[in-house]
Amino acid sequence: MTETGMIPGANEDFAALLEQSFAQNASLEGSVLTGRIVSITNDFALVDVGLKSEGRVPLKEFGHKAEIKIGDTIEVFVDRYEDREGLVVLSREKARREESWNELEKAFEGNQRVNGVIFGRVKGGFTVDLSGAVAFLPGSQVDIRPVRDIGPLMGQPQPFQILKMDRSRGNIVVSRRAVLEETRAEQRSELIENLKEGQILDGVVKNITDYGAFVDLGGVDGLLHVTDIAWKRINHPAEALTIGQTIKVQVIRFNSETQRISLGMKQLEADPWAGVENKYPVGTKFTGRVTNITDYGAFVELEPGVEGLVHVSEMSWTKKNIHPGKIVSTSQEVEVMVLDVDPNKRRISLGLKQCLSNPWTDFLANHPVGSSLEGEVKNITEFGMFVGLPGDIDGMVHLSDISWEMTGEEAVKSFKKGDTVTAKILDVDVDKERISLGLKQLTNDPFENATKGLKKGAVVTCVVTQVTEGGLEVAPAEGGATGFIRKGDLSRERSEQRVERFAVGEKVDAKIIQVDAKSRKLTLSIKAREMDEEKQAMAEYGSTDSGASLGDILGAALRQAQDEKANP
Repeated sequence: MTETGMIPGANEDFAALLEQSFAQNASLEGSVLTGRIVSITNDFALVDVGLKSEGRVPLKEFGHKAEIKIGDTIEVFVDRYEDREGLVVLSREKARREESWNELEKAFEGNQRVNGVIFGRVKGGFTVDLSGAVAFLPGSQVDIRPVRDIGPLMGQPQPFQILKMDRSRGNIVVSRRAVLEETRAEQRSELIENLKEGQILDGVVKNITDYGAFVDLGGVDGLLHVTDIAWKRINHPAEALTIGQTIKVQVIRFNSETQRISLGMKQLEADPWAGVENKYPVGTKFTGRVTNITDYGAFVELEPGVEGLVHVSEMSWTKKNIHPGKIVSTSQEVEVMVLDVDPNKRRISLGLKQCLSNPWTDFLANHPVGSSLEGEVKNITEFGMFVGLPGDIDGMVHLSDISWEMTGEEAVKSFKKGDTVTAKILDVDVDKERISLGLKQLTNDPFENATKGLKKGAVVTCVVTQVTEGGLEVAPAEGGATGFIRKGDLSRERSEQRVERFAVGEKVDAKIIQVDAKSRKLTLSIKAREMDEEKQAMAEYGSTDSGASLGDILGAALRQAQDEKANP
């Protein structure tokens, strides 16, 4: 025997057996074994896996709520063999991971979905727990469209599609988007197959444009035009909708060939235009809100979905040629009168000025025709001048109504903008919104005074004031009027119709042919007077048929006329 007290051959056999045992145990490292829990301490569970030594598994790998007891059979992963203490280090977590990898490889090869839970955020994406195996979920593969808040998806079990996996590197890449797209394709086919006009569906607002919103109906998109969102006026879809909002819509039109779907929201509500002519009778007044202002008027909302137009011509009695935005503003509450209702064209004509007193009616009531008042010259035009009147209205003085003596063009030069004038009211036309004024009417017409007693057909003695080629300008001895005798009226005899026969200052007797108040002149005729005298002489002294000559008759008439003058 040796010093150790053992047989040399036996030592060699024992060493060989021990080394063989170590080799066998070492070969089990990295494998998954089935074991039975034999005891439980504060930190570990001892598990018999059929080796010469038990293995230990940290209790934390079972979870803080896990219920385990002695005798339970579990799957464990042989992590390493600790020969110093004679124990095997086992891992329940790694066992689950290995088991998961096996299942995941089968699913990947069979292109099958796997369940997992998003539990963390990393650069470029998120981490997913696939029953123990950790996978990477790229940010672009979370959803079909960008997700602003992934919080609701965290910790929720959901299906994923494995895009790529490498067991040697421990890499798994999954996609939630692929599952959604596949599901959407299935839903789309089913939805298109059963889709029909009038159908009511739930959808999610996918995108908003200036002309409407695209709504996801579950695999297929439909267009909700801005005019079909609500009965009331909506200038932009964003006023009523937000991206991601769930809404209820009705299929208005569906083209099975192009698969274009037109949707509506307002169709799910009662049409406010039904019976509108009874709700808003012509001539009644209502209060509404200004919703939109254009160059030609303003739209006023009478109730949600019912608007009327106040044309620019119906906005103010006095403010003409002014933009509606200068009279009303958006969102302003205004009182309007219903002027016309056309339910077929869905149009209501409204008036704003009709709810205010008519300044022309008020003016006529306070200033009757024939009265006079003062006003400021607002503007001078080629046909007259405008004078400001009470009620923020204007009256017009025509050129012909400025002066009795001068022409309108000459008379208007005496006035300028800003002058205060006194005028007489000649006429008030409420319907045409016109007031006629006169300045000269404040005084008596001098022509009328001058021609007082001078009537058409009378013979007057005149003084020649001017000799012209066309005739004579004369002034009757009575009054201050002026008259004119045309060349052709200077004599009954054509040979005597010569202007050179007369001189300024000479007196002539002539018959008044016309009294023209407009031109303010008398028209006279010597010829007409002579012809009247001839007729009268013929009537009094006989005719040529009785033997008397024309000279005798006229001579007798002339002598009688002279005697009457000498002995009045």
